[in-house]
Amino acid sequence: MTHKQMTPLRDFAVRYTAAWCSRKAVNVAQFFAPGGSLTINRGTPSVGRSAITTAAQGFFTAFPDLTVYLDDLVERQDKLIYQWTLEGTHSRTGKRVRLSGFEEWTMGNDGLIAASLGNFDVIDLERQIEQGVTRQ
Repeated sequence: MTHKQMTPLRDFAVRYTAAWCSRKAVNVAQFFAPGGSLTINRGTPSVGRSAITTAAQGFFTAFPDLTVYLDDLVERQDKLIYQWTLEGTHSRTGKRVRLSGFEEWTMGNDGLIAASLGNFDVIDLERQIEQGVTRQ
């Protein structure tokens, strides 16, 4: 992918990151096609914007001060890999977390995410929720 081709996709990723940082789940869902899907750690897919809004809201409820950082955007075959880091304070334990992961995007013809496969280390997340972040 040339630099000129990557620029609109990188801009999309920057705006997607800003949607997460808005802490408004509906803003995140707007980046998905109406019938798009979000699957987190090979769980049950959230299909459609309403279900994606619910999934995103789960993160905002757990981490009311959630901040997401765009680490990189990489093209691999017909997929885009959106690499991110999130930080936040867990609402139940009050512990700070810092976790990196990625989403593997399949883009639709409409320029929106048709499917996203999200991945992160859930064991590390659970440890941080209970003990706090130990690394930066």
